[in-house]
Amino acid sequence: MKKILLLSDTHGCIDEAILKYVRQADEVWHAGDIGDLIVADIIKKSKPLRAVYGNIDGTEARLEFPEELIFTCEGFKVYMIHIGGYPGKYRAEVRERIKDEKPGLYICGHSHILKVQYDNQFNVLHMNPGAAGISGFHQVRTMLRFIIDKGVIKELEIIEWPKNKKTEQ
Repeated sequence: MKKILLLSDTHGCIDEAILKYVRQADEVWHAGDIGDLIVADIIKKSKPLRAVYGNIDGTEARLEFPEELIFTCEGFKVYMIHIGGYPGKYRAEVRERIKDEKPGLYICGHSHILKVQYDNQFNVLHMNPGAAGISGFHQVRTMLRFIIDKGVIKELEIIEWPKNKKTEQ
């Protein structure tokens, strides 16, 4: 059993509002637009981090993290990329990757819009955790947390707080 914290689009923001939930997780997954590697470094000091780079991430982030990740956690196959689309509107190469890899969970970020949706066509759960940072058009900062236990996702929770509430580390 693993407790997962899923976030995206921090855009360089790491504060107590995020760290509170990092400390409660077994692993943290970041779906890109990290913004500043200090975000990844701080998370990695306390928990294992799986991350992909996003479109705003520079050379350092692209050297440290891949564009996409495919991995298995607790018997559950996961595919994560920053820009990929959502059910019915996938980027062509993402659709092909989902067809070929057959993950149980497909994760992307980029839109700053939290979305959890099951894709019946490809038998995959899509998650976009929205944006945990303070940069962007979103009005509410969001993340997702859930448990993966023996190949099953359980206890999915939305974490949200006002964008204007940034706390210091």
